[in-house]
Amino acid sequence: MRVAINGRSILSNQRTGIGRYAYHLVDSLGQIDLDNEYILHAPQGLFSFKKCLPYFLNFKNLKRYPDYFNSGVGKCDIYHYPCPDLIGKYSGKLVVTIHDLIYKTYPQAHNPQTIDLTEKYMQDIVAKADEIICVSENTRRDLHSFFDIPMEKSCVVHNGVDHALFYPLSSQERLNAVNQLKELGIDKPYVLYVGTIEPRKNLIGLLESFAQLKSKNIFRGQLVVVGMKGWMLDTIGDLIKKLAIDQDVIFTGFVNDVQLRQLYNMAEVFVFPSFYEGFGFPILEAFCCGAAVIASQTSSCIEIASSAALTIDPKDTKAMAQAMEQVLTDKTLKESLRQAGLKRAQDFSFLATAEYTLDVYKKTIV
Repeated sequence: MRVAINGRSILSNQRTGIGRYAYHLVDSLGQIDLDNEYILHAPQGLFSFKKCLPYFLNFKNLKRYPDYFNSGVGKCDIYHYPCPDLIGKYSGKLVVTIHDLIYKTYPQAHNPQTIDLTEKYMQDIVAKADEIICVSENTRRDLHSFFDIPMEKSCVVHNGVDHALFYPLSSQERLNAVNQLKELGIDKPYVLYVGTIEPRKNLIGLLESFAQLKSKNIFRGQLVVVGMKGWMLDTIGDLIKKLAIDQDVIFTGFVNDVQLRQLYNMAEVFVFPSFYEGFGFPILEAFCCGAAVIASQTSSCIEIASSAALTIDPKDTKAMAQAMEQVLTDKTLKESLRQAGLKRAQDFSFLATAEYTLDVYKKTIV
């Protein structure tokens, strides 16, 4: 079997959810499958050095194919798109991974141009894909609610999490982390948020809840916001000043993997108040690091967190503030959540993701 995988989502070294999924899928396929031939393919600029296909040195049966002249992948048994894209001229067996239907379920999170382009992608995929992988049951339900396709054309393959990257720090590593996080301006206990800064992620709700928490003088620490800026939040600075928490909120921007691991480990509580998620990587990453987690009881968040997180209605800022207060003041609850999260994280691995994906490939060519 000759399988081509589109590598467009891993051309950049700064990888968030979909990029992490695609990278670890390829890497894990290299660990479990020595029999089949793989091609990592993506159109790439001839003189592009910042965005290029990564090397997988331990994947002996993988060939990199940077398509400098956009000539196509050539002959293969299956082409796998790890995220929606225009299929183009390829006419062979096709597998596509769908991560979410946000443009349908939460259209206010996108501008009209993005919605139109994504709809074009999806119509192309629905018409041409032989198998559609959904990263959660929630995403699969959304897929079939918006598109008239047979249930047997889709399946669920959960994402994994990188246990070699996200893990509880040793005592010495925690001491080192204290000093290194000071370079980011973090010098107090903190509540942590990780995710792209955009309306769907409900950062405004978190800021309002944090302001309520601070008003009680129960917590004198900081709110640390980690993630790249999206759009529609140009006025968020005004809100922070209005809430009188401008001295307590830190925006780190994109952080490297070591910093992210430290941030999860050292947080008093991790809060993920998103209105909608197709999967929710940060929940699992926080679990792996032993953080106590508060998460939305919406979309896939409840599916991924299960009973290992304290869940809240993301629209209820008072309930969010109360949940933070509970974790920050109840050491027994915090430790219980920490242990439950560590246990829940063991249910997810990229090796399992790769094994189930390989099964999809085999089913597709039958």
